[in-house]
Amino acid sequence: MQLFPRIRSLPPAWNCALIGTVASFPAVLILNWLPDWIGHADITAGIYVFGAFVAGVVATRRSSRPGAAGLRTGVIGAVAGVALFVVEMVPTLTWSLAAAAFVLLAIGVMVIFAPLFGWGFGHIGGLVANSAARRLSTSTNTP
Repeated sequence: MQLFPRIRSLPPAWNCALIGTVASFPAVLILNWLPDWIGHADITAGIYVFGAFVAGVVATRRSSRPGAAGLRTGVIGAVAGVALFVVEMVPTLTWSLAAAAFVLLAIGVMVIFAPLFGWGFGHIGGLVANSAARRLSTSTNTP
């Protein structure tokens, strides 16, 4: 009898998405240290922009689909964005019909656009990885 049951590993796209999410934290921290006129990054935007880019690069290097990894990174960013929005903004609202409509609209926009941005930046990361690999392979083969 096994003490711990066998845990299935994550699919490759989710694995790349988690790698990209974790890798996006230093970029967001660096952007937050810069003055506001240069750049200011929200952690959720960093996840579905920088994280999806890194996930696309990692997915391409692992022969996986970069768009799928970027989309899943965008989903992680959307979940984090909705959670932060609910924790920070919802308790401070004075509830009315307009406030409820705003909250639902903001959550809907995050849930729809974060995965789309992630998908796009995942593809861009995959294209950059492919072109860099192609350049490196052609430059090493030429005499």
